[in-house]
Amino acid sequence: MKAWAPELTNARILIVDDESANVLLLEKLLKTQGCTRVTSTTDPRNALAIQCREPQDLILLDLRMPHMDGFDVMRALADMDPENLPPVLILTAQPDMPTRLRALDSGARDFITKPFECLEVLSRIRNMLQMRVLESRLKQQKEALEETVRARTCEVTETRLEVVRRLGRAAEYRDNETGLHILRMSKISANLARHAGLPASDCELILNASPMHDIGKIGIPDAILLKRGKLDAEEWKIMRTHTVIGAEILSGHDSELMNMARNIALSHHEKWDGTGYPHGIGSTDIPLAARVTAVADVFDALTSERPYKRAWPVEDALAEIHRMAGSHLDPQLVTLFHDTLPETLRVMQQHAEPVGETAIHVPEECTATADD
Repeated sequence: MKAWAPELTNARILIVDDESANVLLLEKLLKTQGCTRVTSTTDPRNALAIQCREPQDLILLDLRMPHMDGFDVMRALADMDPENLPPVLILTAQPDMPTRLRALDSGARDFITKPFECLEVLSRIRNMLQMRVLESRLKQQKEALEETVRARTCEVTETRLEVVRRLGRAAEYRDNETGLHILRMSKISANLARHAGLPASDCELILNASPMHDIGKIGIPDAILLKRGKLDAEEWKIMRTHTVIGAEILSGHDSELMNMARNIALSHHEKWDGTGYPHGIGSTDIPLAARVTAVADVFDALTSERPYKRAWPVEDALAEIHRMAGSHLDPQLVTLFHDTLPETLRVMQQHAEPVGETAIHVPEECTATADD
């Protein structure tokens, strides 16, 4: 017989037979082929412990044994780890067809009747080990491919999200200098959504979709968007179209992220009392993601310095948020926002504007609370 390859002789093989003579014969046969990792037991109750301690590549199993027969052993092995059941070669003196079929149905891969021909046993063991090696290679290749796909998917997702963030910042940079407003607002929105009871997946979507809330400002003329003075009625009408423009920019793709971003862009200027724009909807008709974003956006805008205004103190901004509850903002979300203010202040401090540029004013009395 041709010498076995090292990948076969290094395989872990377990012999389970209550007859010592059979065990010794099988051990001798395997030794002639160079197998070095053979374990044997005459007590089938030991098979589970051996498999648990060191998973086997092949089990040579007798059927008629005291304490546990071969069927009991296969059942116990399957119960222990159904996804990683090692191949089983049955060696038994019972040649009847019902026994053979029962053994195969119980998980055995092959069946040899005692007394057996030594060369046949070795050939079948070799074939089963070769199959085990191929299965192992396929499993490794599958896992490697899945990992490659996961890594590529993560890369594509992160690239897409980075494009989304930069689009949001592009819109913000057109009318103010607060480059970190987008980051703060999105994190505050996601945190508020979490406290409002939204599932983690929706909170993640809000985190990544809310930066695009003002993307429609790209379509507003500079003469209106950058005007220092108060807008007249016609200019204000044009300014309000940034919600519809944003929704149009974000339409046409059925991903959850883009759908949520569209809803936020379209509805984040709607008001709880129905006096907002563009459609004048109110209360819970406004998408929850847009209501959440509105609270975070208003608060961060109030507490952020702009070229045309100073940053409001946190306590004044919070008072303004409460004043807007029930008219502009969802009153329940305002209550949640108040209760989670320390987390909001922590986000503000972690992503504050650089000194010398626009800045967020956080009073000293709030500092300790934000760091708790």
